[in-house]
Amino acid sequence: MVIHTVQRGDSVYSIAARYGVPAQRILEDNNISDPGRLVIGQALVVITDNVNYTVMQGDSLYSIANEFNTTVQNILDANPGLSQDLMPGQVISVPSTGQGLRAIDVNGYAFPTIRQSVLTDTLPNLTFISIFSYQVRADGSLIPIEDAPVIQPARQAGVAPLMVITNIVEGGSFDSDLASSILGNRQVRQTVIENVVTTMNTKNYYGLDIDFEYVYPSDRENYNAFLREVTERLHPLGYTVTTALAPKVDLNQRGLLYEAHDYAFHGQYADHIILMTYEWGYTYGQPQAVAPLNLVERVIQTALQVIPSEKILMGIPNYGYDWTLPFRQGTAARSITLNGAVELARNVGAEIRFDERAQSPFFNYYDSSGRQHVVWFEDARSIEAKLRLVNKYNLAGVSYWTINTFFRPNWLVLRSMYNISRVL
Repeated sequence: MVIHTVQRGDSVYSIAARYGVPAQRILEDNNISDPGRLVIGQALVVITDNVNYTVMQGDSLYSIANEFNTTVQNILDANPGLSQDLMPGQVISVPSTGQGLRAIDVNGYAFPTIRQSVLTDTLPNLTFISIFSYQVRADGSLIPIEDAPVIQPARQAGVAPLMVITNIVEGGSFDSDLASSILGNRQVRQTVIENVVTTMNTKNYYGLDIDFEYVYPSDRENYNAFLREVTERLHPLGYTVTTALAPKVDLNQRGLLYEAHDYAFHGQYADHIILMTYEWGYTYGQPQAVAPLNLVERVIQTALQVIPSEKILMGIPNYGYDWTLPFRQGTAARSITLNGAVELARNVGAEIRFDERAQSPFFNYYDSSGRQHVVWFEDARSIEAKLRLVNKYNLAGVSYWTINTFFRPNWLVLRSMYNISRVL
């Protein structure tokens, strides 16, 4: 696999000729409907095993090896007698690196409303699917959801369905008071657990995913007690327990989102920990990358102080945001799909740029009212950079929020680097 960044003068056909692959495959793999409208700076996934590469002005063996995720020695071995002094126009063979040998766990959060076509296309790339969500009431009862249309195809595809419970108030969002009512009452906690067991047994779930957010710091020990009680009840029944935790860059990080999430305790009791390494750029926040690599890596390093690496699933966002500038506190950014971000850049004639520190793409444009916008999103380059952290830190795998839209380049990049674990 190659990730090609579109340059001025590139066409689908010139790119296809450069890498020796059919143009139609590039179009399909990158969801390009109009081959005549590439976006400058757009990242294209090119699937190929061995590339006959034409050397360009300024190329070196090192730069070519870096572009193709291989080594200088691999290139030299594939081209006996090749000199280090390359000449423009020279054609060399660049071999496949043989990646894709390590198997990792891949989780995807899905709403029950996910389109069946998207679900069908995505399931081959998953180990687990977390169906979002059963909302817990203050009395421990659960608000039901129509999850059978997701569970059944998942099981048939060999993907393990996880039941998600949340402290989302009915008709609203995550609620601290609701969490306190649930976690602070042992009888309510037991009621929740028994309702979870009944639901998982009835619906044929594989395990439980607990996503309690904005828990009061004063409920930290109550949350720990709940987690201990859940695992003591579910593990003997053969169910797994996963928890989703806020992205801390310090184990003692202050703030309502962070303090009640006890990394060490969750790392001891849960089978998997999903680090929600996204939402630095968020709906009501300052424009910035949704998941800047430098901060994602800091969260992982923090978590590894107290959580075994083989339990950690790194969160990856499958969306971006479009902010109106200048940013004003209290105004909302518009959520945008990854395919939609590229389409928007194409329609407004924007050039996509890439922030090297955040390892994230972005672009600016003016709308029909003359207002300036900035869009931050994910592409094949930013996803590949994040996926490299899985190997670097020997993590269990990754978790996507959400899989309700299908971005084919993501899965092609993932498949080029790892195999997908199966537990069913």
